This record gives sequence, structure tokens and C-alpha cells, in this order.
Amino acid sequence: MTLFTTDPAVLVLEDGTRHTGRSYGARGTTLGEVVFATGMTGYQETLTDPSYAGQIVLQTAPHIGNTGVNDEDPESRRIWVAGYIVRDPSRVVSNWRADESLDEALERDGIVGISGIDTRAVTRHIRSAGSMRGGIFSGDAAGISPGEQLRIVREAPQMAGQNLSAQVSVDVAAVTPAVGERIGNLAVLDLGVKQATIDNLAARGFEVHVLPQTATIDEIRAIDPVAVFYSNGPGDPAASADHVELLRAVLDDRLPFFGICFGNQLLGRALGFGTYKLPFGHRGINQPVLDRQTGRVEITAHNHGFAVDAPLDGEASSPNGYGRVEVSHVGLNDNVVEGLRALDIPAFSVQYHPEAAAGPHDANYLFDRFRDLVLAEQSTKDSK
Repeated sequence: MTLFTTDPAVLVLEDGTRHTGRSYGARGTTLGEVVFATGMTGYQETLTDPSYAGQIVLQTAPHIGNTGVNDEDPESRRIWVAGYIVRDPSRVVSNWRADESLDEALERDGIVGISGIDTRAVTRHIRSAGSMRGGIFSGDAAGISPGEQLRIVREAPQMAGQNLSAQVSVDVAAVTPAVGERIGNLAVLDLGVKQATIDNLAARGFEVHVLPQTATIDEIRAIDPVAVFYSNGPGDPAASADHVELLRAVLDDRLPFFGICFGNQLLGRALGFGTYKLPFGHRGINQPVLDRQTGRVEITAHNHGFAVDAPLDGEASSPNGYGRVEVSHVGLNDNVVEGLRALDIPAFSVQYHPEAAAGPHDANYLFDRFRDLVLAEQSTKDSK
């Protein structure tokens, strides 16, 4: 296993802030939006979550890597973060399930990282100033002049306005068989789907058809779906007009719909509401959310930098003509919309990750709620 390196590395933020540390993972230059994730566990699931594409992720937990990585826990086919920031990487791997060290996995997938910096200071800075572009420079790149490094960072694209779905989506459709009593075919638009989501849907009796993000409404109709699901994913929902138009066709067909995270934002836009960028986003596995339908407070897993702009109280009318809509879930830290429920069509969504990989299981019931919605729609059609 790889031990600490003394090779220099530097983190440069677009406002000119600099933090010098040690190389971690691959050597070179990487650029992205610097964000922080507050999870104390589950770094392998975080790294392999496609929603982190384009982002340099800072772990607020100080000690990372002691359990290594294994071949069973990845949430997708590779590590997706643009870069990785940790304070104290573990010198050894001590978990019996580990197949390699985290450092080795980062090197294998070409992820440039930095260690040995004051991650608490960076986190507090981002909380005050907001998420911003940054760059990690290590190896030969660490020797580039500070002025040139800052110029490179400031020329990187902003996260706002980026459509990153094509980077993370599958190229060809893949099918996961239903477990137990089969309900029917489920069309999953892969905008950055996690394996645990697919497994949870299959466990509810859906034959899960994971479709590329380029799928058309005719391709969705061709599999004769009983419902449609939009996954989590990276990027700005305002830059995904094609996915919004596709979803409107799904809603027009009155196919039951469930969306999570990015899918929640796209449902909001399909219904006619706006979206906006949060100052520093929600990323972690300890976010309190109120389910207004049950009055229950859930601890939930989040990974998003954008949110839906919809009226928090009472019923609203969909600007795009889909009837009544209510905000079903609210974040208790900052009153951000965390869920939408259409009252006149079979559609709902949440902003967080109910598959809990990694994270708490408080919200896993949402997959049951989706199954019940689909079965209710089937029963209604059969009775006509």
C-alpha cells in the first residue's frame, strides 16, 4: 500500500486563496468547482457517485482512507470527482474487505488530489464566500508560477450553465431483472444513476431499463414502461432543456414518474418552476428533511448544488398546465425545497438520495411509495 508522499501540491481558488500541501493520488493539474462533503463514512460511494463529475470534493472528515477500497461498494463504473482534497490520508489500510488503497484507486483513475491542508479552513471559506472554481496542481504543475496557476483556474468553466449528463450516462441500454413479483418495465433515464438506486428499484418488482440520456420519448414508449424514473446527476438543470421536454412528454402520456436529486430539479422545470444555484450546496449524509405528508423528520443523504424555486406553503398551480403541485419535503437547515408532489398527475420527486449509499435509511420508503403509485395507476386503468 502507498504511504505518504512528500511531493508538493497546491490548491488554488479563483479568489486567489492558496493552500499548500502534499500530492495525493495522480499527479498533474485538475480543475473544477470546489465543494465540501460532510459524510463521516462512505468515501468510496462518494467518489463513485456520478453527481460529483466536474467537482473537486473536499472531505470534512479529517481521516480518510483507512478502510481502503473494494470491488463491491462502487456506485458506478469509475471515480467521477474532478479532484480530491483530504486532510490526513491513512498510512495503512486495515479493513479485511479492501482490495487496494484509496491512493492507488485515485492514481488508477487519474484523479489528482491534495492532502495535508487545513480542510476546516477551506470549508469555512466556502461557507462564507460560496462554492467557487479551483485547481489542484501537483507534480511538475506545482512549480507553475502562482499567477499562472490562478489564470488557469479563472479560465475554467463555471458550474452554472454546464450540461454534464453526456459525460456520465451509459452509451447503450442495460437491463436489471426484477426481484420477486414483477410489476413491469421501468424506464430509468441515466443522468448519473447510482447502482444502489437500480438495486432498490429492482427489489420493488421493476424490470429496470437504464437508458442513455439521449433517449427519446419513442424509445421510452418502445419498452412499454409502467413508469419512468429520472436519476441523480451533475450539472445545471437549466442547461438540460432536452431532458425537460422529454419529461413533459412523459407527463403528457400520464406515465407515473419518480425523480431524485437532478430528477427533482428537472421535474420542477417540467412543471414550470425555476431552479437556482445554492451558495455552497448540500453534500453529506446528515441533512434533516421534513416529510410534510407524515410529519416525520428524516436524516438524509444529499449531493446537490441547485434547487427548485417553488412556493413552500399550500398548493400551487403548475405554470405548464399539469394541475396542482405541492412542496412535499422541506430542508430544515435552510428551508430549501426537498420534494415535489403533483396532485393531479402521478408524479413526485425528492431532492435527496433515498438509496442511502452511503447514508441513513430513513428515506428508503420512497421506493415503496413509488411502487404503490404505479400499482394504483395500473389498478385504475384496469378498472376502466
